[in-house]
Amino acid sequence: MSTTKKIAGVALAAALGVTTLSACGGGDTKDKPAGASDAPKSKTVTLVSHDSFNVTESVLKEFEQQSGYTVKVLKSGDAGAALNQEILTKGSPRGDVFFGVDNTLLSRALDNGLFTPYEAKGLAEVKPEYVLDKEHRVTPIDSGDICVNYDKAYFAEKKIAPPQTLDDLTKPEYKNLLVTENAATSSPGLGFLLASVGTYGEDGWKDYWSKLKANGVEVVDGWEQAYNERFSGSAGGKKAKGDRPLVVSYASSPPVEVLYGEPQPTEAPTGVSTGTCFRQIEFAGLLKGAKNEEGGKALVDFLVSKKFQEDMPLQMFVNPVTKDAALPELFTKHGVVVEKPTSVAPETIAKNREQWVKAWTALVVK
Repeated sequence: MSTTKKIAGVALAAALGVTTLSACGGGDTKDKPAGASDAPKSKTVTLVSHDSFNVTESVLKEFEQQSGYTVKVLKSGDAGAALNQEILTKGSPRGDVFFGVDNTLLSRALDNGLFTPYEAKGLAEVKPEYVLDKEHRVTPIDSGDICVNYDKAYFAEKKIAPPQTLDDLTKPEYKNLLVTENAATSSPGLGFLLASVGTYGEDGWKDYWSKLKANGVEVVDGWEQAYNERFSGSAGGKKAKGDRPLVVSYASSPPVEVLYGEPQPTEAPTGVSTGTCFRQIEFAGLLKGAKNEEGGKALVDFLVSKKFQEDMPLQMFVNPVTKDAALPELFTKHGVVVEKPTSVAPETIAKNREQWVKAWTALVVK
């Protein structure tokens, strides 16, 4: 979910720069996970990521103690910005592993030859539908659904049923209610554009956006502004006096509103329009030219391990991709399961993404 690009922004704003999550080194080498060398050239392994990467300190420390590596995390802005920096430095990467490229931008990373193929230990536990690169240049790590969220209180007060589908959003009763992010500058904005492409096809998505524009859709630069300023249903939006009860966000937004509510509510104040969703998948890859390739392999193995996969939902508010990982109660109680999200094949996105964004910008923004 690039997310984050991601929902964690509800509670905390991640800082740019180099973050060393733990200084723990050494450890008992007999418990090393597969991929860790008996005599690594470096005891430090560097993960390059977008700003939303997070992990519980004790979970990371356990990996460091077992593997003998110290993990350093280099946070580099949002997913697009982080990927652009790796493209500029390809062949001489800033780290050993890159995390955070998603299926909307995957082709750019693969076409630029950023990664060394590596079949992660534990890949057999990853659900097959998430394995989009058969050469294993990247490994699936998490998934999230970009969906329209709605303010329950608003629709209850107005005695209007919340919208459930993309078609609903063009109806008169929802005029001037939706805020979305710019598809040219925002990951959820691009995902929402792709939801319309996947639903209406090449011949119909422009007509859909013409209707949406006529129905008063508001476009802002990014998720933070849309969700925490313009959306009336979020804690941040209430403080900012946002007046849009519909926003493009994530299916994991409602559990976050419960987790960080003050006081914590018994029910999520926001809901999800499940017929509007686009499935986003994030990947990690061993960077070509990595200084610590063996450490990088061990780190990729860790990212698909049950320990990390079960820690991830409450750290980055995304879903695990492995079969054996259980969701926390907060997700099962307050989240929604999107049974049939829209998807667009990565090769189709690769071929058309730039022209779709240009056409969308000319139609909706300019």
